Amino acid sequence: VQLQVSGGGLVQSGGSLRLSCRASGFNFDYGTIGWFRQAPGKEREGVSCISLFDLSTYYADSVKGRFTISRDPAVNTVYLQMNSLKPEDTAVYYCGSHLGETRKPLGTMCSYSYNMDYWGKGTQVTVSS
Repeated sequence: VQLQVSGGGLVQSGGSLRLSCRASGFNFDYGTIGWFRQAPGKEREGVSCISLFDLSTYYADSVKGRFTISRDPAVNTVYLQMNSLKPEDTAVYYCGSHLGETRKPLGTMCSYSYNMDYWGKGTQVTVSS
């Protein structure tokens, strides 16, 4: 299983960025893929997750209405569109995946990084004020 992350960078407050997570090595029709972030001195936190089975989505309260998670099965990729970025969104962003089905609600899956089995390399997102 590989998760290839791209996107990120430096943007001014109010700007937009799109992150991509291209997955390989597993059935893209099942499982959970999530975006997590980690700011300096803080724990990794869940930002948004998507169920590959029923396409349900979850967003942390801090990003609701600003971020959108989506997937393109044709290229086995999950995207995180980030709009109206704020300086507090500055962090290293990671893509994680949990393979197969789970009985845990999507919000629970997304709230704890230990629910993910595989991780891609992080990408830095910096929002200047």
